[in-house]
Amino acid sequence: MNTDNISVNTQSSIKINLDKIVYFDPFEIKEESHDADIIFITHDHYDHFDINSINNIKNDNTIVVTPSSMKDKVNSISFKDYIYLNPNEETSIYGINIKTIPSYNINKSFHPKANNWLGYIIEFNNIKYYIAGDTDITDENKQVKCDIAFLPCGGTYTMDYNEAAELAKTINPKVLIPIHYGSIVGTKEDGLKIKELLKDTSIEVIEKIRF
Repeated sequence: MNTDNISVNTQSSIKINLDKIVYFDPFEIKEESHDADIIFITHDHYDHFDINSINNIKNDNTIVVTPSSMKDKVNSISFKDYIYLNPNEETSIYGINIKTIPSYNINKSFHPKANNWLGYIIEFNNIKYYIAGDTDITDENKQVKCDIAFLPCGGTYTMDYNEAAELAKTINPKVLIPIHYGSIVGTKEDGLKIKELLKDTSIEVIEKIRF
């Protein structure tokens, strides 16, 4: 599956060209591109909600999509429109179908389920992309159906590379793009470790992250 339209900056900072330019959790973006049509935020931790990066990519027509629980923080930034969502909701923007998946920790306290933070499944041209956010393996994300999955694998605050490989085997995407490793948490080798764990499956592991 072609992933040339995808790039990943540090952590979970993802850019996808779907004719419209969409970003997820922009972080440590130094260049001023002002090309974002939609910016998705999964939760309000500094490495996912980076105002400097947002200001470098937003323009007068940018729409932001965030958890409803972040309304007060996001309202401090000027956007053309604000879409606030809770887990298990669906909407559509510019022909891009959006579904929210709860994103939370099971055995640690960094991302409580009660905060209603989000992962996203977006669908465009019959391709489904799952951006998991900061999460462990959960009952909800084990039910995800997608073509391309972006799963955190650095451990500490999220699932580690073993758990990410386990979830990938469960949901069986065509492509897995590991995220959230090699800088703040995890090692630069975690992506290679996932690739080794999935070498006997049909899942193609593609490393896109910039360290």
